[in-house]
Amino acid sequence: MSPITTLIILLGYFGLLILISRITSKNSDSSSFYTGNKKSPWFLVAFGMIGASLSGVTFLSVPGAVASSHFGYFQTVLGYMVGYVIIALVLLPLYYKKNLTSIYTYLEDRFGKLTYKTGAAFFLLSRVIGASFRLFLVASVLHLAVFENFGLPYAATVAITILLIFTYTSKSGIKTIVYTDALQTFFLILSVVLTIIFIVNSMDWSFADMVTNLVNDPNTQIFHTEGNGGNVFWKRFIGGAFIALAMTGLDQDMMQKNLSISNLGQAQKNIYVQMALFLVINIVFLSLGALLYQYADLHHITTEGTGDHLFTIIALQNATPLIGIFFIIGLVAAAYSSADSALTALTTSFCVDFLGFEKEKETNLKTRRFVHIGFATLLFFTVIIFNAVNSDSVIEELFRVAGFTYGPLLGLFAFGILTKRKFADNHVIAIAFMAIALTSLYYFGMPYVIEGFKAGFELIIINGLLTFGLLYLDSILVQSPTHNNSNN
Repeated sequence: MSPITTLIILLGYFGLLILISRITSKNSDSSSFYTGNKKSPWFLVAFGMIGASLSGVTFLSVPGAVASSHFGYFQTVLGYMVGYVIIALVLLPLYYKKNLTSIYTYLEDRFGKLTYKTGAAFFLLSRVIGASFRLFLVASVLHLAVFENFGLPYAATVAITILLIFTYTSKSGIKTIVYTDALQTFFLILSVVLTIIFIVNSMDWSFADMVTNLVNDPNTQIFHTEGNGGNVFWKRFIGGAFIALAMTGLDQDMMQKNLSISNLGQAQKNIYVQMALFLVINIVFLSLGALLYQYADLHHITTEGTGDHLFTIIALQNATPLIGIFFIIGLVAAAYSSADSALTALTTSFCVDFLGFEKEKETNLKTRRFVHIGFATLLFFTVIIFNAVNSDSVIEELFRVAGFTYGPLLGLFAFGILTKRKFADNHVIAIAFMAIALTSLYYFGMPYVIEGFKAGFELIIINGLLTFGLLYLDSILVQSPTHNNSNN
């Protein structure tokens, strides 16, 4: 597939996104940007959130990791279901009752302004790193497949990528995102399904043959109960529950779409439908991974060291041009469906949580647009830094650090919902960073204590529990007679 053909297809795809943006931006106002005027169809939100949850990282990594962790990732997906139920039954009723635009406003009502700003700041830090990492992956593929052939530097590829996102999100924000995410989820799934059909046909299998081969493949083992590695069931399942709770339920990016639905009942319906779709789609992704390795083995394609690149290698170098085309579109769709909403959520959080728009004063459109440009620029430079580091191990650690920052959010919200106690608002920053430091000690220290130990998704639980415990200790000190006397 020639770079010119790929470029034409991508331009057509982005043209479609911009067309949707123009249609949905008619009669838009500030409420459209932040909440979609509370008119988003719940079924579109449910479908679109699948793409936002998967992202370009999952699009490449889940199939590629099948050889090393088998279907162990599905243990995490099962844990997600527990987290989603808690979101539907506990968090959404709280958010709708308080009619929140930014979910971190809850922290101000419960604890104070500094806690509120701290929670919002942790979200901004997490999303900037996470969104930049996803954009780094997709920009790298696009640069190699398209823009490098026209003599453009990598920085130009990144700038074009972010500029396109900015173009279709700047005016209507979440009102547009709901529709573009649904479209991008469709292309993401279509890309995977077409690749599976290609592999099955090339191997001259029937559907029954495919199922039989998957059932008999050692790579399709789901449950892992032995050892201390990161793939063991209890780490995956419990960690998955808390990751869904923190990185969906306590994330402005993910919750902003839910809160754009008109009422609580429909928002909860959206979560339940999303749960069912998420289970099915992840089985499809994992099955694709097993089939990719079977295809590679049959055609003597080297898989050692390929990992995340196996899907790319087969789709672009071994499959038909049609599969290559939809692979590129699927990858872009996966990355953009998370990056576009991230840019919108970053703008929303900063405008509402730090500038006071929609809380203390009406939105200044010029200022909001400047903030949108500012975060787009920040994403650009962060992606450039990732590329300059050019080390997979360092980048993985940076991405893991971004996950650490959800622990304090988990602890703060849990303390607010599960207790009636108060802590010193001016102590919250020290407490949050102390919890992160202790979690890092666990992550780096436990392998020296237990041979073969590898920290997994339990990190966010430990981080959240440490934050909760430190907040509780501080609340005891705040309410102690000695502390009260010292304040008199």
